[in-house]
Amino acid sequence: MLKDILLPCIALVGLTAIIWLIALHARITEMRLRKLSSQSVATMRDISQLLQNTRASDNFSNLFELPVLFYMLCIALVVTHAESTAYVTTAWIFVALRIAHSLIQVTYNRVSHRLICWLLSTLCLFGMWGKFAADRIFA
Repeated sequence: MLKDILLPCIALVGLTAIIWLIALHARITEMRLRKLSSQSVATMRDISQLLQNTRASDNFSNLFELPVLFYMLCIALVVTHAESTAYVTTAWIFVALRIAHSLIQVTYNRVSHRLICWLLSTLCLFGMWGKFAADRIFA
């Protein structure tokens, strides 16, 4: 049976796939409209200088920053048989906040709203890691 803690991981991978599709569509559309060759956006510097709509690709990159620590923790919880309702609930809160962060970034992109989601999701993640570490150290 699939571990409950892996379900939020699957949801976050799903979000990453959706953002990838949005970023791909936005990039191809803008490159066609502006008649840019694929070679003209060969580097991140080229992309940031030539393309105007990079919100989805920026968000796609964000989904490979803190979420990597989330995936590692979930795997560690499965391996150590430390999964609990508290971890699963907090994992879902983390994922919900990452979804909100992504929605904000790819739509109206108000930084103050994104910051709240980022900060709360980071606190969830580090709180989970803190509990995991404390449980191992003080067990």
